[in-house]
Amino acid sequence: MTEGKYTVLLYSDDPQVRDRMRLAIGTRPAKDLAVDFVESSTYDETIRLIDAHDVDLVVLDGEAAPAGGLGIARQLKDELSDAPPTCVVIARAADRWLAAYARVDATLVHPLDPVLTGRTVANLLRGRAALAS
Repeated sequence: MTEGKYTVLLYSDDPQVRDRMRLAIGTRPAKDLAVDFVESSTYDETIRLIDAHDVDLVVLDGEAAPAGGLGIARQLKDELSDAPPTCVVIARAADRWLAAYARVDATLVHPLDPVLTGRTVANLLRGRAALAS
């Protein structure tokens, strides 16, 4: 794959969680992939950014309040025919069944492992690029 630059939206009501997401992903989740980040802290801001930007991946905090990442992921899948891939960061591995119901493309568990996070993000971005070509 040729080198690509992708936009990743990070959603959490907690700026420290967004910081941890950004650090775990890094600006180069794989040597052939570079990312720029856009961030949101509210449901409304998340939807506005998805509408206004060409977002390639949405990473959502499953523990955010009042709008949780699982609910936002489900809404995106229900309402957008070309919804970007979604990855939800959950607190408990047992919540993966909720993520499956929300039709998320991947889950990660707090605390984020940078190696697993980078691999997951790279796979989702490569999948998105393959669909686009």
